[in-house]
Amino acid sequence: MNHRLTKDEFNALGQISKNPRSARSSACVARNAKRLAGLKYLAYGKDNSLTLTEKGQQTLFIQSCIDGLRAVAADPLAKLEAGVVTFLGKKGYISAALPDRFDITPRGRECLADIDATGAQD
Repeated sequence: MNHRLTKDEFNALGQISKNPRSARSSACVARNAKRLAGLKYLAYGKDNSLTLTEKGQQTLFIQSCIDGLRAVAADPLAKLEAGVVTFLGKKGYISAALPDRFDITPRGRECLADIDATGAQD
């Protein structure tokens, strides 16, 4: 089942992925933890700490790829993470024109148009 996440929920996932286990949760994380755990994006540890599940990690990576594709469409000199560049390149969504410059392919433009048409998150 495809569950739509809000920007606030994506922010909570991002904060959990970056913070160490012992760090205190922000208000954003506290607001969204129950729903995200119920949807299996997060898991509670024995010490009540929150960690991302594999589903949560995949969701963040997919969102990073979509954001990267949009960034390249707007600016060919956009800085992208290595994993995002590898994924988008292997799928044929971007091509490397120069070492620091990427071009979006027709397939990448078609993918972005499809994402925008289906109303996926920003």
